[in-house]
Amino acid sequence: MENYKATQRDTLFVTQELLNMEAHYQDLGFEDATDDLIRAIYGEAAKFAENVLAPLNQVGDDEGCTINDGVVTTPTGFKEAYRQYVDGGWPSMAHPVEFGGQGLPYSLATTMAEWFSGANHSWAMYPGLSQGCMETLKANGTPEQQEIYLTKLIEGSWTGTMCLTEPHCGSDLGMLKCRAEPTEDGSYKLSGTKIFISAGEHDMSDNIIHLVLARLPDAPAGTKGISLFLVPKFNVDGQGNIGDRNTVKCGSLEHKMGIKGSATCVMNFDEANGFLVGEPNRGLACMFTFMNIARIGTGMEGLSATEAAYQGALAYAKDRLQFRSMTGKKNPEGPADPIIVHPDVRRMLLTQKSLAEGKRAMAVYCMKMVDTTLYSEDEEAKKLAEAKLALLTPIVKAFLTETAQEATSYGMQIYGGHGYIKEWGMEQLARDTRICTMYEGTTGIQAIDLLARKIIGSNGELLKVFATEIKTYCADLRGQSQFNAWANSIDSHVDEWIQISTDIAQLAKTNPDEIGAASVDYLMYAGYITVGYFWLQMAVTAQQKLDEGTSETDFYRAKLMTAKFYFDRMLSRTRSLVSAINSGSENLMQMEEALFSAGK
Repeated sequence: MENYKATQRDTLFVTQELLNMEAHYQDLGFEDATDDLIRAIYGEAAKFAENVLAPLNQVGDDEGCTINDGVVTTPTGFKEAYRQYVDGGWPSMAHPVEFGGQGLPYSLATTMAEWFSGANHSWAMYPGLSQGCMETLKANGTPEQQEIYLTKLIEGSWTGTMCLTEPHCGSDLGMLKCRAEPTEDGSYKLSGTKIFISAGEHDMSDNIIHLVLARLPDAPAGTKGISLFLVPKFNVDGQGNIGDRNTVKCGSLEHKMGIKGSATCVMNFDEANGFLVGEPNRGLACMFTFMNIARIGTGMEGLSATEAAYQGALAYAKDRLQFRSMTGKKNPEGPADPIIVHPDVRRMLLTQKSLAEGKRAMAVYCMKMVDTTLYSEDEEAKKLAEAKLALLTPIVKAFLTETAQEATSYGMQIYGGHGYIKEWGMEQLARDTRICTMYEGTTGIQAIDLLARKIIGSNGELLKVFATEIKTYCADLRGQSQFNAWANSIDSHVDEWIQISTDIAQLAKTNPDEIGAASVDYLMYAGYITVGYFWLQMAVTAQQKLDEGTSETDFYRAKLMTAKFYFDRMLSRTRSLVSAINSGSENLMQMEEALFSAGK
């Protein structure tokens, strides 16, 4: 969106006032990550998002990417923007100094990814994929691979991809066929086709490093026989110098509904030179480093779109004159009142606002947990953070992106017919955001991961860890009458969440379909409760600031009013979700396949 504004003030509220990230950084040994430094970095990131990326957003949609004999050209300005991104040191922020990084915390760098994506979703995907590639090589690469490839990725002169999906298998990776043949020198020759590869080929970096899942000749069937390989676009010698072109080529670009400035490629590997990353047949475990980061990143894209839709809709609602307020003229000098006076427009705006701000708090909280897993020397603290992340990652990915569909739809709706017209940017935002519920594991897959693997698979222990945190916080508020009703509501929802989990697990013992039938409604239910927990905290923090006599009265009053809207209108959505969950699997599974076509 060309008029996009980075949410510096609200992000500072979440990071500095709600989650006390400055103290968090000091505890982890990041002494340089002071409030002054954070604000300075945020300021520069906001300028880059607003002044460089946002003006290219519609350009990317209009032009898209082009391909000529396997060579992909990105839209006008994308390459130059990436050069500014590299020159600004953005790729290296959260990476170790010994590999050329700046040694700053993961969460500090990732928080601003919201702004880059909100300004230009398509462009932000190019450096976004590289981050997961870097983390995978940091965790699993050999010293040689780190010295040659990781340093260039951190520098930003090279970018990275994740190559999983094949034409015959989407998320069912046990079916993949891409093969890797060992050679005498210890490298491998990879052959096969991967599809839907974001940033698989482009002109923005000097080299592209593909992390590819493939099978060795003697690999067992299924997911237990998958290995991970590093395959460069250009071959690289032992000193890191680029050589000849490797035999990996973009066969075509996908014709997509949105994110047209992002190159989504069909990649053909024809005995391409590759190198094993990690242990043989342990590729999926290695790739999960990449996939979990990508899932949180995709959730951030949902947050970005929700915020961008709200900004566009709010500006329009204040300016567009239509009809008179039912309670009397609010713009007596004009022919009509601005549409923001109408209750239904406010319903849509407050839905967007409450989701954007609640999801931001949830996302940054998860980043804080990632920091702890990466940097803390306290093993108990790390285990606790890992447990919370295991539970929350599928919720972040799916809930933040599913609710973004509603938010971007409201963005169009508030504009009325103009929202359906390209020049306003709302329909592009809706198109660009639609993919977020699908890639990096669909909502259904995230829901099964949450309910089957994380909840039932841990016998409810992962839920108990997070539930204990929430219930403890609610108990601590008992003396604050202003927040009793909201705290009691969240507390009782958590009790219900635990009971529903137990009930589904019991039913699944005799009918496993009960898990799949309940899973998506269960995930969305969990999402509304979790965001409600963060809105409770934000309301308490806002009231504290008002009690202290802050000069930003309007900012904190708006927080309290938005919290009230969330508890009155958004949290109540859990009631219909519980009803759907309790209805069971029979209404889904009883119909024979033939009856789906009855009457056609």
